[in-house]
Amino acid sequence: MARRRQAVTIKHVAADAGVSLQTVSRVINNEPNVRPEMKERVQASIDRLGYVPSIAAQRMSGSRSYLILALNDREKTVAEWRSRSGTDWVDQMLLGGMLTCAEHGYRMMVELVDTHNDHVERELSATIAALQPDGVILTPPHSENRLITDLLASKNIPFARIGSLEPGPGIRLTMDDDHSAVMATERLIELGHKRIGLIAGPKDYSLSGWRIDGWMRAMQAAGFNTDGLCARGDFGFDSGIAAARTLLSQKDRPTAIIASNDQMALATLDVARELDLAVPDKLSLISFDNTPIVRFTNPPLTAVDQPIAATISHAVELLINKSRKAIPADPINIQGVLVERASTAPAPKANGG
Repeated sequence: MARRRQAVTIKHVAADAGVSLQTVSRVINNEPNVRPEMKERVQASIDRLGYVPSIAAQRMSGSRSYLILALNDREKTVAEWRSRSGTDWVDQMLLGGMLTCAEHGYRMMVELVDTHNDHVERELSATIAALQPDGVILTPPHSENRLITDLLASKNIPFARIGSLEPGPGIRLTMDDDHSAVMATERLIELGHKRIGLIAGPKDYSLSGWRIDGWMRAMQAAGFNTDGLCARGDFGFDSGIAAARTLLSQKDRPTAIIASNDQMALATLDVARELDLAVPDKLSLISFDNTPIVRFTNPPLTAVDQPIAATISHAVELLINKSRKAIPADPINIQGVLVERASTAPAPKANGG
């Protein structure tokens, strides 16, 4: 049996170049305090031996860990994985974060944390002590959990808060939910709809309120009434069923509905079938998120495509380059786009559209 080839380590490079481990590490990390001739000697050994730097080798310089840590909600994420419901938030987060980290020689790790857990400080402190990340990305609702943000600030760990406009430490980034809601509402108004309902998300997500604000602003600008046209869900399918029934059971029902995520949009589609309201002939429907499943519904759903990957990528860039670029004080808004499919159409004349 052929013997397995021994992996080349930083020790091999140091021995080959006749320098210390710390010198090799400084070359790997492209630190400024290395003489050009020393850098050339170490790089020649790296090339000759075919050495690929590991995170452990990069960390030897002591200045950086080359890790970006992303925190996502445990309960919601695990529930979505188990239900195999087609959501791709984590996938998009990894797409944007991992590719951008790799461009800079970093790695991104994802940890699931229960934002309602009384032990969140202890749990997060242990994670930070073990990984020593150079930066942390907080996704909703963690991005507005003061226990988490205060802990990171007290430890002087740079962090980005996705979906948060609250004053305080950290880089604030949003996916411009207010504008996206305006965009979706205005498109339906262009199609002749006057009674446009909104299924909003839960109150513990600030973005739920921003979407309500955008919808109301577009409706009021057009001179349309919004009374009785907003119902709340919790981003789950069952809550979408209840909210859609509330809106569609009215005598003067909406001719169009914007649902704040794909699960609640799918629920609305089911309720429409139950009430014999053909989509889009009798009811137009727009969703948020644009996860893969909305392309395969009947009809395929028009949806606001949330720029998750682009937002996480931008957060990673800011955290990695924090020492070279000033951290913006104002929130950064990254806009989504409306992807039109077959679930929207001109308002039905029979309903006063």
